[in-house]
Parts: sequence; C-alpha cells; structure tokens
Amino acid sequence: MCYFEMTRWSCGYWKWGNFKQQCNKEYRTGETCGLKLVFDTAYQMDHCKICDTIGKKERRKNKMKDDINRWRREGNRRATIEKTQQDVDDLERQIYDLWETHLEKQRTL
Repeated sequence: MCYFEMTRWSCGYWKWGNFKQQCNKEYRTGETCGLKLVFDTAYQMDHCKICDTIGKKERRKNKMKDDINRWRREGNRRATIEKTQQDVDDLERQIYDLWETHLEKQRTL
C-alpha cells in the first residue's frame, strides 16, 4: 500500500506516476510493498497518446479511402487501388488494437 502519483486524461486513460510515499508495511528504504494507492491525481484536459495516435491513423485511413474512391472514378489504377486497400485494412486493424488497449486500461481503474 505504497503511494504513487497518477495521471488521468479527459478520455479516461490513466497511468501511474512517480513513487510518492512509503507505507508502514515496508521497512526497507527505497522498496515498495507492491500495492499501489493513489497519493495525488493530475488531471490532463487533453487526450492521451493513444487517442492522438488513433486520430492520426483515422485521418490517414480517411485520406486513403478518398484516394481509392477518386482512383475508381478515374479508372485504370487497379494495382494501386488493391495496394491502398490492403493498407487501409492494416490501419483498421491497428486502430482496433489501439482501442482495445485503451478500453482495457479504462476498465482496470
């Protein structure tokens, strides 16, 4: 039951910060007992790094989809469309994995 700082973002994501205070169960200097309690919470009004990364990947995915639609109208770019569609699928998988990580962290609090 040692005390740590905690950072919490407006999106609900959080992370442990620095060690702040030792509890009375641990007598060795510099050691912690293994249980973490919140000493202080620093609230951040912006989004976490995962949300920023998701936003960047979403914008990139939307740009690729717009390009695919434009190329289909123009015609004669089948290989480019197929390659870009594979890239879009990869981005969607990455975005899904990031959301899963984000939601799992929110559920653990």
